[in-house]
Amino acid sequence: MTEQPGAAAQGPLRAAVLGTGAWGTTFAMVLADAGCDVAMWGRSPEVCDQITTAHRNSRNLAGIELPATISASTDAAAVLEGRELVAIAVPSQSARTTLAGLRDAWPAGATAVSLMKGVELGTDERMSQVIAESLGIPEDHVVVVSGPNLAREIAEHQPTATVVAGTDPERVARVAVACSNPYFRPYTNTDVVGVELCGAVKNVIAIAVGIAQGRGFGLNTTATIITRGLVEITRLGRALGAEAETFGGLAGLGDLMATCASPLSRNHTLGRHIGQGLDLREATAATGGTAEGVKSATSVLELAARHGVEMPITAAVVGVLHEGLPVADMATMLLARPKKAERT
Repeated sequence: MTEQPGAAAQGPLRAAVLGTGAWGTTFAMVLADAGCDVAMWGRSPEVCDQITTAHRNSRNLAGIELPATISASTDAAAVLEGRELVAIAVPSQSARTTLAGLRDAWPAGATAVSLMKGVELGTDERMSQVIAESLGIPEDHVVVVSGPNLAREIAEHQPTATVVAGTDPERVARVAVACSNPYFRPYTNTDVVGVELCGAVKNVIAIAVGIAQGRGFGLNTTATIITRGLVEITRLGRALGAEAETFGGLAGLGDLMATCASPLSRNHTLGRHIGQGLDLREATAATGGTAEGVKSATSVLELAARHGVEMPITAAVVGVLHEGLPVADMATMLLARPKKAERT
């Protein structure tokens, strides 16, 4: 992992953000506070109008004042026109359909910035692959942003760091500069596979932590799940050619810790509701938003099976969420596994 370049006097980018949810809106703030010209696209006329005229998004980021320079519209073609950087923050499982509908309006040569964390159901593809295929652009035109990036904390200008990963060094450097501001510090990385898998699987592990805490288990259990969860993420990543050091960095351990520890995490919150006895439908409603790990858990497990990788915590989460495994049996199933050396 390398630090962002210190000098890139190419001027501010014309940027767009697809998606007016909490993270999309927060990243628009990050870009605007870094000096970019930012336009947002969303499906709700009310949300778009409020962002443009009142400089707020009370539906998805209540109480936060947005930079007055951010505008929003439901007209995707108008938002995308002439943009050099387009950040994508739509639900991961609907990304292919959404982006395919925007393909004809995509600005030529633009860098696509994936803010999504997941593995697509049915194809088991990472989000950068889905973006490239849906838009018909080269994979090296896609840059991934991932790390301990809880939207609310960043929107409150609490300091954080992130990882900007891609295979085209110039595009990666440009994105890093475009989102660098006094409270948001990007580092660059070339390991797209590792960074994306960390972002997808940590959501599943966060659900497991939430379930355990909802059951009333304490820090010993939490630490066990986080530590062994990191082993699962690393095991799958290495099987897919990722670099070992990625998993101990911001996109790996950093994001895992933040997501598993914070009540701001929807995946952690949903898991806690499940642990307290709600079923998946009830827990989803109580969480109040998309918990990407619910669907990604299945596709992650399928991806692991294809590569012969054992992921018992992920399998247990899939069992509880989708296969009728009683929550009370989850810990017993994990602890009853064959004894082996820790590193395996």
